[in-house]
Amino acid sequence: MATGKNSVTYDSIMRDLKAGKFAPVYILMGDESYYIDKICDYIMANALTEAERDFNLNVVYGIDVTEKDVLDEARAYPMMAQRRVVVVKESQAMKGVGERLAKYFAKPVPSTILVFCHKNGKIDGRKAYMKNLSPQIVVFESKRVTEYQLRNFVSQYVKTKKATVDEKATQMMVDHVGSDLHRMTSELDKILISMPDNDRRITPEIVEREVGVSKDFNLYELRDAIAAKQVFKANQIIDYFDKNNPKSAAIIILSSLFKFFQELMIAYYTPGVKTQDNVARYLELNQSWQAKPYLMAMRNYSGVKVMQILEKIMDTDLKIKGVGNTSTSSGDLLKELLFYILH
Repeated sequence: MATGKNSVTYDSIMRDLKAGKFAPVYILMGDESYYIDKICDYIMANALTEAERDFNLNVVYGIDVTEKDVLDEARAYPMMAQRRVVVVKESQAMKGVGERLAKYFAKPVPSTILVFCHKNGKIDGRKAYMKNLSPQIVVFESKRVTEYQLRNFVSQYVKTKKATVDEKATQMMVDHVGSDLHRMTSELDKILISMPDNDRRITPEIVEREVGVSKDFNLYELRDAIAAKQVFKANQIIDYFDKNNPKSAAIIILSSLFKFFQELMIAYYTPGVKTQDNVARYLELNQSWQAKPYLMAMRNYSGVKVMQILEKIMDTDLKIKGVGNTSTSSGDLLKELLFYILH
């Protein structure tokens, strides 16, 4: 999640923070705001005592301050405390950042913890203030998580809450919420609060009840139905999406189907015998049993058909966006695509 000589991982930063080891500057940047916020929140809550925060914690927003404003705060002396904490949220909105910040980053004030929260992208490493950084400065890039990482995130997060989660329930959450970790933790917390102390296992039924995701009509089940060429069930699921979530169903379904058939195409090139273990390893799946739908699909679809399906999915995507289509609804386009896939 990080690059460069000053770069570190989220886990290593949190280990140091919990051990009371604070750096003079934290440059937190990236597309995934969850880890940026977690690090920043921990520093604000733990670098100072409650009594020290009144005079030594200053939180500003990039759009409201200049480079000089921030550095004046960073160079001020702590008042009746060991250190000061200066946090610049949404620091990507700061204007005119340059030489002054470069000088400060080369030699930061040791009695100040200066935190930059730069969201929605990473800082260009060619910027003057990102060169010649003091070795004490921590640089962290928070990248968007992949689906594989997201499944691990769900199980690990639930584990920290002294609970477990079924694999199908995990996939239902991943399909429904996506890679927004703030929203994911919020939905998981909603589930966990509802659970009794003596039964802390999240099942598909619990996800269906608490989050509103059907355990029978979801992307997980659609993928398996298509892999097995279960025509009736696949059409049932498409109808369910079209009736219950017509605005975003098409985008979600097309993305999921394209990913599955793209990975299926890769699975055909698995070296050696195409066993469950080998295919899972080649596709970098978390568990070997997750290769079952791919093995099933390889029995039902030829490599040529998979290539044709991928082209049809891309064509359907364009039509849903209005390219070469003025009247056919997204629901009808999805049904047409499903018919093409299954026949």
